[in-house]
Amino acid sequence: MNIAEGLLKIKAVFLSPEKPFTWASGIKSPIYCDNRLILTSPEVRKIVEEGIARTVKEKFPEAEVLMGTSTAGIAHAAIAAWILDMPMGYVRGGNKDHGRENRIEGRLEKGQKVVVIEDLISTAGSCIEVVEALREAGADVLGVVSIFTYGMKKGLERLKEANVVNYSLCDFDTLCKEAVKEKYITEQEEKKLKKFMTNPSDPSWMEA
Repeated sequence: MNIAEGLLKIKAVFLSPEKPFTWASGIKSPIYCDNRLILTSPEVRKIVEEGIARTVKEKFPEAEVLMGTSTAGIAHAAIAAWILDMPMGYVRGGNKDHGRENRIEGRLEKGQKVVVIEDLISTAGSCIEVVEALREAGADVLGVVSIFTYGMKKGLERLKEANVVNYSLCDFDTLCKEAVKEKYITEQEEKKLKKFMTNPSDPSWMEA
């Protein structure tokens, strides 16, 4: 089983071009991603976590610490760190309002080489916030390993501007090809999905 096949099988990425989902922004989307479902599927979880660990080892061999994004990236960072026998921590969405008021949880020394583990990248805003928090704390952020990316233009531009390298285990195009192959969607529906991804704010993809 490949990762795209696994994500589709457990509906961690769900395609519904005929009955689109409504995002918080009001955008009608034919795709919905919930990578938390990976954790409840041992078979898919195994290939995903091994994929994260392998990518860290191959792309960032000098990495010293894994840092998960809060909250969805935490478990994946922990499992991958266990496989790699590496320390890990995570970055909160904001500072705690009590105790030591930490934003970064886990030991992090200045100058340590860090890889961020993220479950999903769309516009990349939250991911870049995590990278910036780690940089402010003195970490040398080597890059990001994510499970799935939409490959949106806005997200790619933001990552480039922030000088952040991302490697995803699966992307939108790969998933679409697998979905057509396994007959989750038709080729015509694939065209709708690709038109949506070109400009999510333009609802004309629904008439394609």
